[in-house]
Amino acid sequence: MIPAVMPTYDRKDVAFERGEGSWLHATDGRRFLDFTSGIAVNNLGHCHPYLVKALQEQAAKLWHTSNLYRIAHGERLAQRLVENSFADTMFFTNSGAEAIEGGIKLVRKYQYVNGRPQRYKIICFEQAFHGRTGAALAATGNEKYLQGFGPKAPGFVHVPLNNTNVVRDAIDDETAAILVEPVQGEGGVRSGTGEFLRALRQICDEFGLLLFFDEIQCGFGRTGRLWAHEWFDVKPDVMAVAKGIGNGFPVGAFLATEKAAAGMVFGTHGSTYGGNPLAMAAANAVLDVMLAPGFLEGVRERAAWFHPRLEALVAKYPRVLAEMRGTGFITGLRCVVPSADLVNALFERQMLTVGAGDNVVRIYPSLVAPLADLEQGLAIIDDACKALTARLATATAAGAGNG
Repeated sequence: MIPAVMPTYDRKDVAFERGEGSWLHATDGRRFLDFTSGIAVNNLGHCHPYLVKALQEQAAKLWHTSNLYRIAHGERLAQRLVENSFADTMFFTNSGAEAIEGGIKLVRKYQYVNGRPQRYKIICFEQAFHGRTGAALAATGNEKYLQGFGPKAPGFVHVPLNNTNVVRDAIDDETAAILVEPVQGEGGVRSGTGEFLRALRQICDEFGLLLFFDEIQCGFGRTGRLWAHEWFDVKPDVMAVAKGIGNGFPVGAFLATEKAAAGMVFGTHGSTYGGNPLAMAAANAVLDVMLAPGFLEGVRERAAWFHPRLEALVAKYPRVLAEMRGTGFITGLRCVVPSADLVNALFERQMLTVGAGDNVVRIYPSLVAPLADLEQGLAIIDDACKALTARLATATAAGAGNG
């Protein structure tokens, strides 16, 4: 018999009832160190007091009015994001997938209003992840996610990351934009190089395309800057954000320059819940914390402390770990053993992590995790790798004995 909750997740047998900072408390009394952060969502940890207060105050005032009327907190948040990004305007959504879908509409409408209605194709990249709605799935291009949901939405071309020659070869008279994650999360914490991302900017300018960044997972401070692309000195025309923007409250957005958004006029897009007062209160509170003096510098300092220690574990356990990847607190450990083995070993030691493509385990502490929590996480990873190494040695010895 099918369960009441549709069985589309392979969930761990644990339920959490309370969170605080880097820690989650389960209903059975166990306490887990959370190095998943809701998959780059709880960037400010669990139940950050400032965010809790902001949401409680708003919840006592007003939840929803619809977008038939002005939403003052949304106007304030939009203005603050404009002031702290490349963008001139934005649209609020409920999720990252909706932000991607809205951005896809925007880039196609841009070409349409500029007299190029034949331009609808979007160049995307292998091992990307852009969401699970129809067009977002097609942009992702992963056959595992697409199987059984055909026909695939047309207009998405996939090429390897960090290869500008292949990108140029993929452009034709129907190409509208290039969609790329500056740092791929689901794809295995794989980064676009600065040289590559700057070349994409030049290519878009050369061919009249829009450059569309997906910073749903790598944005909102996770790399140590507010936006990942700031590391590369390159600006997009369009950008999708979500996850960390609400620290767990469902909210996303797609941002754009005035030029790129020229076609997004009355009636072209809408959302029932997007930008509602509760979501805007949460996101404004997140920005209050992240834009405070010294916050992002602190993230970079602790990440600089954390990275060499992760790299030392890679060197210490070569039979388990192959490579440390990432920047800031969007980091990954590429494994020699199946990545699920490490995820499970860490879970047994009451630490939460999440797998990714390319046999990677994502290591995503919150951006406010103190050194004590980072040290404890390193100790747990060390112990898990030690146990996996011993297991491999035992299996090797047993195989030799059988031989």
